[in-house]
Amino acid sequence: MAIAKKNQLVGLDIGSHSVKLVEIDHTKKGMVLKNVGVIGLPPEAISEGTIKEMDIVSSAIKTLYRNLRVKNRNVATSISGYSVIVKKISVGMKDEAELESTIHDEAEQYIPFDINDVNLDYDVLVPEIQPGEPEEGKGESEKEEPALMDVMLVAAKRDIVDDYVGLLQLAGLHPAVLDVDAFAMQNAFEASVDDVAGCFALVNVGAEELGINAIKNGVSMFTRDSSFGGFQITEAIMSELKVDYDEAERIKLGGTKPEKEKAALEEIFTSVVSGWVQEIKRALDFLATTYPDETIERILVSGGSCRIPGFQKYLEMETDIPVEEFNPLAKLVINEKTFDPKYLSYMAPQVAVAVGLALRSIGDK
Repeated sequence: MAIAKKNQLVGLDIGSHSVKLVEIDHTKKGMVLKNVGVIGLPPEAISEGTIKEMDIVSSAIKTLYRNLRVKNRNVATSISGYSVIVKKISVGMKDEAELESTIHDEAEQYIPFDINDVNLDYDVLVPEIQPGEPEEGKGESEKEEPALMDVMLVAAKRDIVDDYVGLLQLAGLHPAVLDVDAFAMQNAFEASVDDVAGCFALVNVGAEELGINAIKNGVSMFTRDSSFGGFQITEAIMSELKVDYDEAERIKLGGTKPEKEKAALEEIFTSVVSGWVQEIKRALDFLATTYPDETIERILVSGGSCRIPGFQKYLEMETDIPVEEFNPLAKLVINEKTFDPKYLSYMAPQVAVAVGLALRSIGDK
């Protein structure tokens, strides 16, 4: 398999509703968008992060590769949901070798799966001290406490990891990096925003999953995945209006609006969006309790369902925090002869995870 120059990877976000692909070239002019595309998946091909139809999904990935004429077969992909546990823990100060040898024992108490059934990874968190942010400010008593270090633990169920690796190999690809959705999104955020100082909540609303990552000064404080998403609306429309999946999707996206069912549709949208907002509020309340000194300054929303009518406005009203749509393509160099700006504007919120993955390179931890 041909190794791409400069160890670049293709970002492949395999969602339950579609597969998104992003390819970025690192050049002297900056980061150039080389490829972006999406291909839909039939319902139930992937459910709650589990690949149910290996052949169908691998065939869709091959088609996407062929249609976009992508040559690089080295990919970064990510997983999320119940098969992944992301937990920030504090441990006594250790050097790298010592941490490596004790991390399994440390992790065991935080992970609800059998430690032998998971792939474990970790990262020592080093917050960036912002200009003007005092490093001291600790009382005398605090100084005497043993020094602790924050470690981000990531445990992924081995059978799910094996499935995703197997899927990519079936599609003729080489999985070089397996990330977590929340961190891929954070990667895209850091590459597309001028100033990461401060506290932000990144909220990604997909078809079957709502992911939240709260970040302070470039370090994740808290992540949560919940089973909420656009598919709830599709399901409700199918059931209420007695239509099939494709028709329900069309109605959801505003393609067809049956006059007499307008009230029923509004009720569906209102009730589902309200559920999403309450879930986000619960996460933010938990954050406020855990980190009473931190205040989220902005909520950045992305994902294929973040444009559902009323969602962004309602979220802003309920949380009293400014809500913005996140554009992960903001800082990329874009050739307008190659890409239609309208298409990119439409795609931007859907490809946040894929952009974050495309920024990874071979050999990354």
